[in-house]
Amino acid sequence: MDRVIVVGGGPVGLVAALLLARAGVPSVVCEATGARETVGSRSICMQRDVLDVLQRCGGVGAAIVEQGVTWSTGRTYYREHEVLTLRFPEPTGVGFPPFTNLGQLAVERLLDERAAAEPLVDVRWAARVVSLAQDDGGVSVRTDRGDELRGAYCVAADGARSTVRRLLGLPFDGHSFTDQFLIADIRARLPFAAERRFFFDPEWNPGRQVLVHPQPDDVWRIDWQVPTDIDLDADLGADHLDGRIRRIVGDAPYEVVWASAYRFHQRRVPTMRVGRVLLAGDAAHLMSPFGARGLNSGIQDAENAAWKLAHVLAGWGGPGLLDSYDAERGAAADENLAVTGATMRFLAPQTDAERAHRADVLARSVHDPAARAEIDSGRLAAPFAYGASPLTAPGGGGALCDDAVLASGARLRPLFGPLFTVLGPPGGLLPADAPPLRLLDAGRPGVTLVRPDGHVAAVLDSAAGLGPALRRALGHST
Repeated sequence: MDRVIVVGGGPVGLVAALLLARAGVPSVVCEATGARETVGSRSICMQRDVLDVLQRCGGVGAAIVEQGVTWSTGRTYYREHEVLTLRFPEPTGVGFPPFTNLGQLAVERLLDERAAAEPLVDVRWAARVVSLAQDDGGVSVRTDRGDELRGAYCVAADGARSTVRRLLGLPFDGHSFTDQFLIADIRARLPFAAERRFFFDPEWNPGRQVLVHPQPDDVWRIDWQVPTDIDLDADLGADHLDGRIRRIVGDAPYEVVWASAYRFHQRRVPTMRVGRVLLAGDAAHLMSPFGARGLNSGIQDAENAAWKLAHVLAGWGGPGLLDSYDAERGAAADENLAVTGATMRFLAPQTDAERAHRADVLARSVHDPAARAEIDSGRLAAPFAYGASPLTAPGGGGALCDDAVLASGARLRPLFGPLFTVLGPPGGLLPADAPPLRLLDAGRPGVTLVRPDGHVAAVLDSAAGLGPALRRALGHST
């Protein structure tokens, strides 16, 4: 009975299942489709801190870095001028690179392999959820293939068209952008490095923009913003698409691996927890992809949900622990929506004032370095700090714990979870119902209490305050 039902077998659902298994909690994953898609990259950009989360899923983070493309330079152009160059520090050998590009299909295959090897994860394909009910004892789910499932809790990670969200009667308020985006993966050897290139108002896509991202095996993702009235079926035809691609690849031979068209959305459920159901990823929030905040934030949802469910099921969590899921991840969604909303107002201005602002910033950026800071092509994803969370002690910060190399030579961050970690001398009196703790000497003063997801719950001068801080971080009291 103490299993969790995960609805949705995409990356967010599989990460939730694998992290629950790491904590000893079984799950059954209901995936509506009968098999993985075989073409198309979809999400491609994995952020460093999310790679750490994936590393805790049986080493998937390292596998993504090995298979993917690491980029450290982002160039932004206005017409023929390069106006902004962003360079991340080169990897030092400690920790993952800032960003690694690998198509979502490849990430899903890696997670599928780990899930298939994990006895506590039961993945059921072609199992579309058709009903859901919950009571004081658990959640009951029925699928269209006849499964009658019962679990203590449910994680709904079934995407933008979430069945669970509909069954719960939750609205999905927000808006959709009228501008459309044409997306293609092409295979070609191009005469420039593996770097991100963003083109504002090129003469071959006037008034709009084009984004180019590298992928493994000489594959490149190209995103074109296109007019609202364009005939997308015609534009996806060979002649039209070839004309667009030739503007970027020149005379280089290429092949189209995949092409599609999208409209972007900014939406969110009013609450990410309804009783025993926790919504995660696109089932809970949708945002434009500029800044790579979609899948990255969904995986952070999954980790937040997994450790809290595991601690509640083990009897360690207090009455406020699951409530904090919406408080924390809802606030993270609000920040991501605010950031991506500002980006979309710059990329696809909807008012005369917004259009004038964009034109002014881009024109000035050619000669004015100060104007370049106002160019918004997407603020890249970063972990949300839970400073205002009811679980965070005053002065605790709530930020992701700094990485370190321990005396053993191991990195600190991959070690976090499924338990709380105490950095420094434990000492102090712990509550009788306290969970087991991992004790590590990270060579830093005082005592730091770190949650299973790597966020700092408390920074203490001594171990004397560890007990109250742990109770607070477990949702027992404030």
